[in-house]
Order: sequence, then C-alpha cells, then structure tokens
Amino acid sequence: MLQTKDIAVVILNWNGKTLLEQFLPSVIKYSNDAKIYVADNASTDDSVAFVSEHFPNVGLIQNLENGGYAKGYNLALQHVNKPLLCLLNSDIEVTENWLQPVINEFNSNPDTAIIQPKILDYKNKSCFEYAGAAGGYIDKYGYPFCRGRIFDTIEEDKGQYNDTKDIFWASGACFFIKSSVFKTLNGFDESYFAHMEEIDLCWRAFNTNHKSKYIGTSTVYHVGGATLSDTNPKKTYLNFRNSLFTLVKNTDKNVFARVIVRMILDGFAAFRFLLQLKPQYLFAIFKAHGSFYMNLGRLLKQRKQLPKRSKYYQTNSIVWSYFIKKNKTF
Repeated sequence: MLQTKDIAVVILNWNGKTLLEQFLPSVIKYSNDAKIYVADNASTDDSVAFVSEHFPNVGLIQNLENGGYAKGYNLALQHVNKPLLCLLNSDIEVTENWLQPVINEFNSNPDTAIIQPKILDYKNKSCFEYAGAAGGYIDKYGYPFCRGRIFDTIEEDKGQYNDTKDIFWASGACFFIKSSVFKTLNGFDESYFAHMEEIDLCWRAFNTNHKSKYIGTSTVYHVGGATLSDTNPKKTYLNFRNSLFTLVKNTDKNVFARVIVRMILDGFAAFRFLLQLKPQYLFAIFKAHGSFYMNLGRLLKQRKQLPKRSKYYQTNSIVWSYFIKKNKTF
C-alpha cells in the first residue's frame, strides 16, 4: 500500500524566492513525511541560497538552463526516485490533509494514473481558480475547459464539486502522477516550453488507457499567473500554439478537418481581440498559427507514432455552447 512517504512533491522554481518564502512553509507543514524538492530552472535571483539556508531538509535540484515547465520537470524528475510524483507550482498554498485523499485514490483504484485536487483561488478563496478548477475536459476541436471554469467564467465553490470524478486532464498547477506512467509516456513534450503540456500528457495517458481523476476532498489554493501573467501576450501565444500541437498529435480521426475548424474559431478569437483594442493578442494568435505551420511536419510524425482512442471530448464545441448558447457553467 502506498503511503505519503512514497510521494515526491517537486516545486519548479524560476526567480521565485518571494513565492518560496510565502508558500513553501505550508507545503512543509502539511505534507507529513513526503519528500519535498525545489527544482530550480537556472534562476538568477538567490532562490537556491534561500532554500539551502532556511529549508535544509528540502531537496535541491539545479537545472543548468530555463527550459520552461516541460523541460524543467523532465530534467528535474530524473533525480527523483519515488513511485508518486506531485508537480506543484511555487504559488500554491496547500491545506491540512491534502495528500491523504490522493493516496487513498491511488490505493483503491490501480487504473488511476493522474490526479488533481480541488484548486481554489488564493486571492478569493470562495471561488475556483482558472488553472484547473475542479478538473479539466476538452472539446472536439481541442479547446480545454473545467468544471468550475469555462473560458473566463469562474464559479463560486459551494460544494458542488466535492466529489471524486473521472476527468480528461489535470492541471499542471498541482499534478499527481505515477512515476512509472510519467516515464512510460516519456514525460512532457519539451517543444511546448510552458502551457498545455499537462493536457498533452493527459491525452497521451488517455490514449494508452490510463485514468485521470479529480479528488474534491483535497484542496489547494493557487495564485495563478505568478510566473507569466494572464495579461502577457506570450501566454496567449503559447496557449493557442500548444493547443494546436496537442490536437494534431492526439485526436483520433479527421485531424485536418478538426484543425481547419479550430483555426477558423481561433480567427474569431483574434477578431474579438481586435474589437477589444488588444492588437498584441491578435498578433500573438497569428504568431501561434505561424509557429504551428512551421512545426506541422514534426507533429505529423509524432502523430504516426502515438496510439489513439475515440470519444475523448466532453462536448462537440465549447465555443458554440459558451458564446452562442450562453451556457456559462459546467
């Protein structure tokens, strides 16, 4: 039977001394005998010295470059030898007993490979947080959404998602995965750098018959946007580009038809940014599509090598449901 001592909690850090100072104590306090690591992505601040001096029992892994979330974790986890991994953002506050419901699920259901807890907003603790909320799903065209958050509509936590539920993807903000599954799937796709890489990994897990679960009895609070702000066009670029990467690699059939529809919908999003007088976001989408075209050959090669499963999507089009039918909640 797995226990909390079988978990490695790995916090990826890049110039985040302030966040570590604020949030690492809660992780240490409430993680029982789990092993805690800080994996540093070549920070230029004094994060490493701070952890070494003030938290000597925390393991330190020092990457030689900032390879973003994807490569950063791929490199760091080569130095971790525990059966369960928790990839935890540095801007997460954990709560008492957050690990035990996760351990219980892994012990009760051997098919469960990936788990996400309830993710609430640190700045407004009665509401779900954008990045993951109560577990993620996807539509036919690769648009992700969550229970508790669809596009920019975020629900208040009223206990409606205090359940255990099969989901399609788990948030990278607090992402539990069996080490054996992470290795079998060859980790994250490093071409993503950051954003959507956890959805790609969950999709590949789904296509190889592994289950992802949401556990509503485990709660964490997420600041969100602490490394790359929501107002940064680079985030828009990475999200739109990497979403197209993920769709091409993993969708079961009719890939070109689905990509064409997806790119048309992206065009509407770009036009919406234009109407909002946000040309930097419009250009971010254009740049994302350009990068997608440049990488298409590589993506199609990856697609040939990866297994596929049908019925991955929760709804045909979350865009149609949200913007046309005005369905704002899950």
